[in-house]
Amino acid sequence: MNKIALLAVVSILSGCAATGENLQSNVYRAGQVNTAQAARSIKIITVLPAKIEVDNSKQKNQAQVGGAILGALAGGLGGGFGGLGGLGTTATTIAGGAAGAAAGSMVSDKVLVEGVSIAYSENGKMFTSAQVGRACEYHQGAAIIISTSPTETRIQPNASCPAEK
Repeated sequence: MNKIALLAVVSILSGCAATGENLQSNVYRAGQVNTAQAARSIKIITVLPAKIEVDNSKQKNQAQVGGAILGALAGGLGGGFGGLGGLGTTATTIAGGAAGAAAGSMVSDKVLVEGVSIAYSENGKMFTSAQVGRACEYHQGAAIIISTSPTETRIQPNASCPAEK
């Protein structure tokens, strides 16, 4: 595989990581909009940095397909320019596609994203909840927790991060 094809595959792979933004506490699915959800007042005691493991299998599959296509194109072009033609071009196209798909396989099916572990008190009891987000979005004091299901807690950000320059 030539250097241009390799650079193209590497550039595709470097952009293939789930951000976890869809898991943030202030992101809602369409079915949750305009519906009543149980909310309670809590007191945040501490906010600690955390890493949250999120599914990256969709991005991995996209990297494999994209890598195979780019590899096949590069292999086909390389074989055509090499003057082999016919069977040689087919072989280099197949080899390029396989190499590109293999490169796409290097993308992990799990990635770590920025998160927080929030310790809070409610009705005299202490709890913790991990949330995808940044520590600057939360501070000690009053906050709202929303329960969208019996097992899900969404602590709403009670602070805002400084504007990025």
